Amino acid sequence: MRYTIVIEKASNNYAAYVPDLPGCIATGSTEKKVISKIREAITLHIESLREHGEPVPRPQCSATVLDVAVAEG
Repeated sequence: MRYTIVIEKASNNYAAYVPDLPGCIATGSTEKKVISKIREAITLHIESLREHGEPVPRPQCSATVLDVAVAEG
């Protein structure tokens, strides 16, 4: 499956979460590390859902980046 992740820069590290998997989060000291950790977190999250007989949410979110012109003022 292909899940959208959101990566945010904090003051001392990076954090990531998966909008389609509430509670699935990870942190890392670099963007590369947080991506690796969130990949592992997604796998473990889905395994836990299955072990508990809960449905695995299908990926529904998407993301894009927009350039916005902002007048300086």
